[in-house]
Amino acid sequence: MGIQKKRPKLAQKRGGKQRLRAKTSPVDVREIVRRRAEAEAAIADARKAHERLRDALNILPQGIVFLDPEGRYILWNKKYAEIYKRSSDLFKQGAKFEDTLRVGVARGDYPEAIGREEKWLAERLSRLHKPGQRHEQTLADGRCVLIEERQTGDGSVIGLRVDITELKQREASFRLLFEGNPVPMILCAPDDGHIRYVNDAAIEHYGFARDEFHKLKLRDLQAFESEMPWILDDSGDQQNTRMWKHVKADGSLIDLAIYSRKLVYNDQPMVMLALVDMTERKRAEARLAFMAQHDSLTGLPNRNLLRQRVDELLAHGRRSGDKFALLFVDLDNFKTINDTLGHGTGDQLLKSVTKRLRSTLRDEDAIARLGADEFAIVQTGCGRPEEVALLAKRLLEAINVPHLIGDHSIMIGASIGIAMAPGDGDNSERLMKGADMALSRAKQDARGTFSFFEAEMDARAQARRRIETDLRAAIEDDVLCPHYQPLIDLKSGRITGFEALVRWPHAERGMIPPSEFIPVAEETGLISALGGLMLHRACADAAQWADEVRVAVNLSPLQFRAGNLLSTVMDALKQSGLAPSRLELEITETLLLDKSDQVLATLHALRALGVRISMDDFGTGYSSLSYLRSFPFDKIKIDQSFVRDLASNRDAQAIVRSIISLGMGLGVTITAEGVETEAEFSCLRAEGCHEGQGYLFSKARPNSDIAALLQAQVAKPLVA
Repeated sequence: MGIQKKRPKLAQKRGGKQRLRAKTSPVDVREIVRRRAEAEAAIADARKAHERLRDALNILPQGIVFLDPEGRYILWNKKYAEIYKRSSDLFKQGAKFEDTLRVGVARGDYPEAIGREEKWLAERLSRLHKPGQRHEQTLADGRCVLIEERQTGDGSVIGLRVDITELKQREASFRLLFEGNPVPMILCAPDDGHIRYVNDAAIEHYGFARDEFHKLKLRDLQAFESEMPWILDDSGDQQNTRMWKHVKADGSLIDLAIYSRKLVYNDQPMVMLALVDMTERKRAEARLAFMAQHDSLTGLPNRNLLRQRVDELLAHGRRSGDKFALLFVDLDNFKTINDTLGHGTGDQLLKSVTKRLRSTLRDEDAIARLGADEFAIVQTGCGRPEEVALLAKRLLEAINVPHLIGDHSIMIGASIGIAMAPGDGDNSERLMKGADMALSRAKQDARGTFSFFEAEMDARAQARRRIETDLRAAIEDDVLCPHYQPLIDLKSGRITGFEALVRWPHAERGMIPPSEFIPVAEETGLISALGGLMLHRACADAAQWADEVRVAVNLSPLQFRAGNLLSTVMDALKQSGLAPSRLELEITETLLLDKSDQVLATLHALRALGVRISMDDFGTGYSSLSYLRSFPFDKIKIDQSFVRDLASNRDAQAIVRSIISLGMGLGVTITAEGVETEAEFSCLRAEGCHEGQGYLFSKARPNSDIAALLQAQVAKPLVA
């Protein structure tokens, strides 16, 4: 019975299921499954879309944040979290933006809020609820962020954050470069040149106030140009090398070099101009250009400008047939005035001479200063030498009138050399050379006069140049050699030494006399090399002679000026092995004219080596006796002009007798030069002269003959 009672319940349950199945058909079940699948797919798609959105936001270089209408965080990207990394731990969905700001302020994330926290928060939140404008925000780490916020239709906020730190730094650098630059700088519109900004240097340099500047266009500053100074190439940058003239506020003109660069400033295209004032530089260049072509003392044109003027006249003369004359004027003894009265007086004298020359010339004539005391004059429109001669005479007369310089009345003369164009030269170089050679002739013949160029002068100059060229080669090739003339003891007749005399065996001209090439060597500076060569050769040869025989070598005053004479002598003695006491160095009185401390010091140093010092050509100078007090010479050589015809010339006998007596009193050796006759020899020996030298005993011989000559005198002296 119990079982029977339960079955109806079971049956009832089964019946319930049957009734449910009857209500939900198979079609309804499939619909539910489909909808559920679609919902799940939609959710999955939404998740994917959200992830894609987040990924897209994360790759953006700007910071992005989404806030709901209540100011709660919905979404933000990585860049936003990086920008606000000090507060990124607070960023959570649903967190309030205001709360994160407060925590950030408390942490010191926003330096601008320090000391005014609540006010700063209120200002910041008001911008959030009234978005649409940009503003900047400085963070604690020094970065600067540009903030732009937009509101959607439902009240949500989309925020954009851009890190503009580098941009601000560049702007600061630009302001420093622009505003603090000492060079005047201008920013102007590229289309019309309207000036937008200027730095302080431009205001100071031009003299306009800042507001006045901003009313101007660049053309208002340009004096003569209407075009813009910038011509931009593809790179947008060009440095203009031309000069521009601008007008300052006071109306004065300045020369400028303008450098331009295209850029964007405050989101606007601009051209920046750097304005380098070249006014003083151009004036300096003009002064330098003037100085390069003019004499600084007198203001006259110099040699370069004279040459240009002569070339112009020659070119004009080829077309027109016009002739002109070139005159070189050289003041006589100007160096003496400089040395005695000083260079200041000498300069004033040159200015005075310049005025005299100008006053003598016509306006169409030209004048130039070529050197210390040399002038040049170009006389145009003259066809005959007589006209030029008249001008030369007037110039000499004008110069000869006493010049009043300070307390001095100075008399000075001049010499003039003249060349006629085009006959004496068809170019400036040849014409100037002709005038110079004519001047040399005038100074040689008789100072205070003038001389015209002649073709023979050029021939002599050409010959001199050939000697110089050949002499230079002869020194380099060691062609020159010494010949030796014996010095004879007048009592015993024996050889005491030899004087080394330079000889030049030329391959084409034979033996060239020293009188031809020694002056050339001294004028060209070759004398030091020539003298050093002869000194070494003479010492080397003498080292092979008998021990008691000395060698005498002549020295030029120019060898002392070179400053290395002492070392040259020491080197020659060391290389040859010759004893210093066997070397005599002969100097002339002209060396001691200025009584130079350097010359005397060198002579004393040579004497300290043991070298003997001899005064050559004694009696031909100006102050022979005073020179004997300047230095204790070992030997005095009587010049041959006093020895010639000594036996029959009583005046010469008196002079020679006095020199010999003086030498004996000073305890020095006396040598007579140029002994050619037995009568001269006898007279000298009778007066007590120590040595003689001349053709009576022997001419100068090559070193190959010296050994035989010394050997022969062993058996028989040269004189009895």
